[in-house]
Amino acid sequence: QVLLVESGGGLVQTGGSLRVSCTASGRTFPRYVMGWFRQAPGKERESVAGISGSGTVTDYANSVKGRFTISRDNVQNALYLQMNNLKPADTAVYYCAAGSRWITPDPFRYTDWGQGTQVTVSS
Repeated sequence: QVLLVESGGGLVQTGGSLRVSCTASGRTFPRYVMGWFRQAPGKERESVAGISGSGTVTDYANSVKGRFTISRDNVQNALYLQMNNLKPADTAVYYCAAGSRWITPDPFRYTDWGQGTQVTVSS
C-alpha cells in the first residue's frame, strides 16, 4: 500500500496553466503504474492520464490530449500533471491513484488514492 498526497490545485482563468503534484510514500514507488483522475460535482470519476512505472509509457483521455502532460520523478517519489490551456470543463477535484497492474482508465483497477486537490477554471 502507498500513501498519496496531492497538492498544487487552485483557481486559474481560462487558457491558463497549473501543475498538480502527488507525493507518494514507500520505496516501491517506481513499480507502480500511476494515474490521474478527476471528478466534477454530480459526475462520475474519470480518467485523465496514466503513466507506467518507468515513466516511458503514458496515456491520456481524448479531452486532455495535447494540453496535459503526466510525468513522474522516481527519485523524489513524485507524480505530476502539467495542465495547459485550461478550460472551465476541466474544473474538478483531481486525484492521483496507484496500484493498477497496467495503465487503464478504469478507476476500480487502482487500489490507493490521494485525498484530491481542487482545480477551478474560471471563464
